[in-house]
Amino acid sequence: MGGISGASRVTAVTVLAGAVTAAGAVVAPAAQAATPAKPSITAKGGFVMDRGNGKTLYTKAADTRRSTGSTTKIMTARVVLAQKSLNLDAKVTVQKAYSDYIVSKNASSARLIVGDKVTVRQLLYGLMLPSGCDAAYALADHFGTGTTRTQRVSSFIGKMNTTAKSLGLTNTHFDSFDGIGKGANYSTPRDLSKLASNALGYSTFRTVVKTKSTQQKVTTKSGGYRYMSWTNTNKLLSGYTGTIGVKTGSGPEAGYCLVFAATRNGRTVVGTVLADSSETQRTTDAKKLMDYGFAR
Repeated sequence: MGGISGASRVTAVTVLAGAVTAAGAVVAPAAQAATPAKPSITAKGGFVMDRGNGKTLYTKAADTRRSTGSTTKIMTARVVLAQKSLNLDAKVTVQKAYSDYIVSKNASSARLIVGDKVTVRQLLYGLMLPSGCDAAYALADHFGTGTTRTQRVSSFIGKMNTTAKSLGLTNTHFDSFDGIGKGANYSTPRDLSKLASNALGYSTFRTVVKTKSTQQKVTTKSGGYRYMSWTNTNKLLSGYTGTIGVKTGSGPEAGYCLVFAATRNGRTVVGTVLADSSETQRTTDAKKLMDYGFAR
């Protein structure tokens, strides 16, 4: 027969009743959250990824090679932390060459004092917080191989490039240990974000880059001690909830750069802005991109 069976009739009535309110209006299905609008940033290049699954969340000239400034130091730290049998408490004597280098380049400094003995761990703080090029030089000299300082530094930069290749950073090349290069120091927003994501796998790196400020006790040349105080140049640590790092950079070629990462509700986003217009603007752009990344 073509009629509706008893069971089917009950089901049909139930479904119909559920679709009509007491006032007789049809109930619309729950609306899905709108996809957030892609933010506009002043930086010439930008990228954001979900660290958990590697998914790309935002791109702007993400694969265009640009000068990276001191964001280069992420790789400096990464190479150090990957050393076999690394002793973070091993002491390194500060050489006059490191101080002379800072003066000659008018470079950012951890204000290391010649003759002081500082640990590798302390050099990492001096590298990543005040962006000390003297600390970068000390690490490159200590962890490079060769009989001369020039050979050791060259060897260390070679390790930086070998590591870049091993991580699949196809648009990245280093010709310095600190970002003050000779024209062949470059990367991209995508590559730097991937590098930072990898470096965050090291607990020491995570601890250092999320530190707002630190006071470190170092041994002086005479056998006494002094305290070195370093403050992180990354303003996001105080200005964006959930920030866990990573590194600022700037320079005549690079403009203003920032590699950033934050964790909220168990989810971590990592990203980069390159060639921004000012220190303030790179922070503003990074906040926009993290907001967008968490909303995706």
